[in-house]
Amino acid sequence: MSLSHDHIRTTVETYLARHPHERVQLGGLLDALDPPTDIADRSTFTGHVTCGAIVVDQLGRVLHVRHLASGKVLSPGGHTEPEDESLAGAALRELHEDTGIPPQAVAPWPGYETVPFDIDIQDIDAHPGKGEPGHRHVDLRYLFRLHTATEGPVVLREDEVAGIEWRPMDRVTSPSLREKLLKLTPQAEPETANASALIHNDRGEYLLHLRDYFPGRIWEPGMWSLLGGGREPQDATLEHTVRRELTEEAGLDIADLTPFGTEYASDDASTTVSIAVYAGRWNGDPRELRLTEGVMLAWFAPDDLHRLRIAPTTSDLVRRHAASRPANASCAASPSGTPSIDDRRPASPHGAVLNVIGVHLYLERPDGTVLLGLRHPDSAFAPSTWHVLAVH
Repeated sequence: MSLSHDHIRTTVETYLARHPHERVQLGGLLDALDPPTDIADRSTFTGHVTCGAIVVDQLGRVLHVRHLASGKVLSPGGHTEPEDESLAGAALRELHEDTGIPPQAVAPWPGYETVPFDIDIQDIDAHPGKGEPGHRHVDLRYLFRLHTATEGPVVLREDEVAGIEWRPMDRVTSPSLREKLLKLTPQAEPETANASALIHNDRGEYLLHLRDYFPGRIWEPGMWSLLGGGREPQDATLEHTVRRELTEEAGLDIADLTPFGTEYASDDASTTVSIAVYAGRWNGDPRELRLTEGVMLAWFAPDDLHRLRIAPTTSDLVRRHAASRPANASCAASPSGTPSIDDRRPASPHGAVLNVIGVHLYLERPDGTVLLGLRHPDSAFAPSTWHVLAVH
């Protein structure tokens, strides 16, 4: 299955937020994302997307490959494939196929983990032998740094690539790419940036985090949000940031985190902060996690979000991701003899009714002491725990 139009649209809109002057140039791309056109399919000859990898080495040189068919010297890249989970992932796969450089030998340039560095439209000549008329490629190019310790021979894709070149930035073949690279500060670190995890299960639900209510001290106090946080100096990439935050906040390790997009939010000082969003699948029970920040974690279906105190940007993000998933993705198929997700969840106490909203009594005396009750050891929630009085 090809990459969803929602994923492509989110990526392009994020790019245009940084380069609004390119909206006119890319307007045709946004229009082509409307059905029934499949712009991720290479057989769509009205134009389709391709993905490229812009790799910069420690000397500031940019990797180019010489293509056999055209004789042109270009950045590594090519068509998307059904198995690609993201546009950035397609760029890394093409880099490996063209040059033999493995994905682990490069790292996303800080600040460009989920957003393209450049988008360029290229006219492609007809190839009658392949049955391909002249058409256009919309090339989404992702920026990477080559690790210092990378060693080993380059293995070229002999059917397509004749050789490689490392060129100074002022000799990069693409004018739009060259202009952006020459403005890039090689040692610059990104501005304030956050990373969040958009975690979903096979039921089509999303894991949300109820934040502590400390106005003026934390972001979005008392609101439901995604797990995540700010980039720290030790984080090589924003993927490292989100993985560290998941571990620190909830002891959670998600194996398959995939870049989904970049959001923008404003803090209390009206500073714009970029938030790299990584999507991942997990089917566990949040009540079993050790939460170190916030009040609680819970699963919610997209249709229930209107009941919550949640930022509109977060709500829209969840709904966009839900819309981008295959129609059957939220239906957990249970092989014979395998318990369903419903069966694996702890049963609710007899007579309990599932409600989104609970009521808690917070009773404080003038001396600052608070009334708590010790919950019964057989309670399904927080047994043998001191807790404020609560009821559904």
